[in-house]
Amino acid sequence: MAFEVTDIDETRAPLLDHLIELRSRLMRAIFALLIGFGVCFYFADPILGFLVQPLKDAFPEGEGQLIFTKLPEIFFVELKIGLFAGFMVSFPIIANQLWAFVAPGLYAKEKKAFLPFLIATPVLFIGGAALAYYVVMPLAFLFFLGFGGEAGGLTVQALPAAGEYLGLVMQFILAFGLTFLLPVLLMLLHRAGIVTRAQLVAARRYVIVGIVAIAALVTPPDPGTQVILAVPLLLLFEGSLLLMRLQERGVKKNAIDADDAEGEAEVDAETGPETTSDPSDQPAQ
Repeated sequence: MAFEVTDIDETRAPLLDHLIELRSRLMRAIFALLIGFGVCFYFADPILGFLVQPLKDAFPEGEGQLIFTKLPEIFFVELKIGLFAGFMVSFPIIANQLWAFVAPGLYAKEKKAFLPFLIATPVLFIGGAALAYYVVMPLAFLFFLGFGGEAGGLTVQALPAAGEYLGLVMQFILAFGLTFLLPVLLMLLHRAGIVTRAQLVAARRYVIVGIVAIAALVTPPDPGTQVILAVPLLLLFEGSLLLMRLQERGVKKNAIDADDAEGEAEVDAETGPETTSDPSDQPAQ
């Protein structure tokens, strides 16, 4: 008896097509990332000047400086800046390639459901990063520099290294940007049926404790910056609950409308089509 692989051969072509398309999408995303890296690496000095502005403002006038203690340190700093900024610049193209690969497998209703999340993700991330850069970082650097002065007759002066400073800035931006994606995560879990609004409302006190703990972990050890992160996260959580309520009302209304339409269809089927009598069919008087 010959060994047949008909089923495997029939499914191999679609699988290979998907793999080829995935490779094509990944190559385009990597190409976009490389272009963004090259452009941002070329402008690494202006980007670094933008990133050090909060530290410069925290120092007294004319006293701020940024040093490097190893010869290749500043080179690797510029590489990190090029990669970090290049990813930010090329992210819309990367997300577009990901969506173009996933979208053909979704129904039109599912595409409409996921589209708001795709739009909200970069908006919320940029909002969190802007809060970190314009509000949290200046306050945090003022807090850190406040420990300078004199100790035992010696001057205690802050001399931040470029590599350590860039790592701290990236930590701030990524931490605030990612934590601001909390509503997107909650709404996706709710739409998928993994969690319900009632469950989140019942667990509100635990969520508040978790948000405060996250704020304490990703911010410096001063209450001001922790509150600055915790309060927006709490507001985003409450906003997510409100959106869930609106979504549940919409689903319930659609279900009621569907039941009403189904009931009317059943009534029409039972009564049958209405007939009208033709006057010519009446017997003559």
